[in-house]
Amino acid sequence: MAILSQLAFISIVGLFSYLIVKRIQKIRSNIRFGRKNEIFPDPERWKNLFLLAFGQKKMFKKPIPAFLHLLIYVGFLLINLEVLEILLDGFFGTHRVFAPWLPGSYAWAISFFEILAVLVIVACLAFLFRRNIVKVQRFTRPEMKGWPALDANLILVIELTLMVAILCMNAADQLLQVQGHYVSTGKFLVSSLLIPLFEGFTPTQLMLLERAAWWFHLVGILAFALYVTYSKHLHIFMAFPNTYYGRLSMKGKMENMPEVTHEVMLMLGLPVEGNKNPPAEGFRFGAKDVGDLSRKNLMDAYACTECGRCTASCPANLTGKKLSPRKVMMDTRDRMEELGMGIVEGKTLLGDYVTHEEVNACTSCNACVEACPVSINPLDIIVQMRRYIAMEESGSPAAWNAMFQNVETNFAPWKFPSQDRFSWAENIK
Repeated sequence: MAILSQLAFISIVGLFSYLIVKRIQKIRSNIRFGRKNEIFPDPERWKNLFLLAFGQKKMFKKPIPAFLHLLIYVGFLLINLEVLEILLDGFFGTHRVFAPWLPGSYAWAISFFEILAVLVIVACLAFLFRRNIVKVQRFTRPEMKGWPALDANLILVIELTLMVAILCMNAADQLLQVQGHYVSTGKFLVSSLLIPLFEGFTPTQLMLLERAAWWFHLVGILAFALYVTYSKHLHIFMAFPNTYYGRLSMKGKMENMPEVTHEVMLMLGLPVEGNKNPPAEGFRFGAKDVGDLSRKNLMDAYACTECGRCTASCPANLTGKKLSPRKVMMDTRDRMEELGMGIVEGKTLLGDYVTHEEVNACTSCNACVEACPVSINPLDIIVQMRRYIAMEESGSPAAWNAMFQNVETNFAPWKFPSQDRFSWAENIK
């Protein structure tokens, strides 16, 4: 029986490991649709990684949800140390393999994990209440209808269920210890309070409960890890590389297009670094589809937490315009996933997912970039699409085209010669 259990365990772990690795490879392949961009090592990157990803620095601009999020983050991370024991027990056919090595402190360690489990349950319930009862405004925007809302609730329910399963498993385990079926480890602080619920169970029923909870927790964690790769909760993992590769240049600085800079410098007779080849055939100025974006832009899309802080701080959105930086990131991810599955159908990111109206509404204020807790830059994608509209489609609004022409001829947005720029001040005394 023990051998069959070990074979079943190895088969399940092997299957989920294979599926998770395949999905990771697919995500990597999807990100590689984008243009390769050079990102150089810098000590500042490690600082951002520890402050933003590990320390969740930006999250604490909103203390209450930040604290609840921290409970889930730390709790789930540390509780997975107990999952390590479950994995080793399944592989070697043992039971609580760490107990003999920690005779005086094992019960305290499990009790600590149980306290964290309770805190995770409290935080999950609070988040479910905020999303479904209070209906926080940034969670009720149009782009959050349907699957995004269901996805967020599913993850919270899954985490709740996993925490309850581990507490029930420990409660049944302690009763079996008293009955002499397992080696005594001492009382566990939280699950011991649940023992009265199961005192009427027979040893067989207790064994079934304990084993069912053990298998449920194991399969649940593996299924959770696989599901996360299809969910917005992929940010659990993507936040770390995304903050490391985040932009280090000054906020508000827009990067020039190298191809345009090269041509302008040639026209002005200025020296050009290197012998830059002309753009390849099919090259576009700006971005029409995900293949025109950089790999960092596409990594941003997978790292998006869908928290809505970017949209909540967007002045265009606050004045009733259709632009939502969160939607732009979600649309980029959806388009990338479609291309990864071979679904083309003549669609493009600009036009079929993100409209010209949305792109043109952006004020380029960087509020969305500043608000994002994991260094996502929606503005960069918006600017690249707006460049495509202006340079490839000549589709900018008429007022913008007039401004562009004035800047080109008069070096100012207004239609008068540059030498008259300060004429307005002549009569000032």
